[in-house]
Amino acid sequence: MAGHDESETSGRKESEEIDVPIFSGENMQSNMKVIYYSRTFMSIVGGVIAGILGFTGLTGFVLYFLVMAITSIGLIAKTGFSIHSYFTSWSQIILDGFLGGLMSFVLFWTFAYDIVHIF
Repeated sequence: MAGHDESETSGRKESEEIDVPIFSGENMQSNMKVIYYSRTFMSIVGGVIAGILGFTGLTGFVLYFLVMAITSIGLIAKTGFSIHSYFTSWSQIILDGFLGGLMSFVLFWTFAYDIVHIF
C-alpha cells in the first residue's frame, strides 16, 4: 500500500510547520483499489466455502460477516496498524466495498451450493 507524502512539509521552517498530513491522490486511489479487490476476492472465497459446506439461511450471512471482519483485520495488519498513514479515516478500511462484496458472496454461495448439493 502507498503511504502519504511527507516531502512537501520537510522544506518548511520549524516555526511554520503545520501537522496536517498530505495525501497523494494516486496513492489513495491505489489503496482503495486494494480494499475493493481484497474484499471481492475474499467474498468469492467465502461464498464458495459457504456453498460447499452447505450453509443455508442466516448461517451463510454470518459467515460473510466473519469473512469481512477477518479481511478488515488483515488489511489493518497490512498497514502496520497505522491506518491514518494510508487512509483518511478508519471507516474506509472497515466499511468500503462491504455491499459490493455481499453480491459476489451470494452469487458464488448459491453457485457452489447448487453444484455440490443439487447436481
